Amino acid sequence: MITITGTVHSALDPARAFEYLSAFEHTPEWDPGTPVVNKLSEGPVAVGHRYYAEAEFRGKRQALTYEVTELTARRITLRGENKSVISVDTIDVSPAGTGSEVKYTAEFRLKGLLKVAEPFVRPAFRSLAGPAMDGMKKTLDSLAAS
Repeated sequence: MITITGTVHSALDPARAFEYLSAFEHTPEWDPGTPVVNKLSEGPVAVGHRYYAEAEFRGKRQALTYEVTELTARRITLRGENKSVISVDTIDVSPAGTGSEVKYTAEFRLKGLLKVAEPFVRPAFRSLAGPAMDGMKKTLDSLAAS
């Protein structure tokens, strides 16, 4: 398994930060590696809601179907899958000073014969974290200023 983690601090209050980030369809606004997310379920986010996403990886778009598997007042976990990977993304938001702290974890499990390539593609997966975390911070801070 490949695990990527990151933490950002924002001036945005935790409730607003979580409301924004838990709406997974906002992901393309802050994560350049996920340019497409379409909500497939109606209504406010809830366990069982599904999303169609396209992730950019090594110059190619990979389609995944995500489902919300956990949702609390400060934490959301989504599980995405396609023919070659299972992705589990968790976002935790907590108060920090006058703003919030966001912890993001993405776990990738390669399927089939691709498991053998895991040590070789790990750096490519890890290279996705910096732009995503930078985009998250910039977007949350922009929301705080508005």
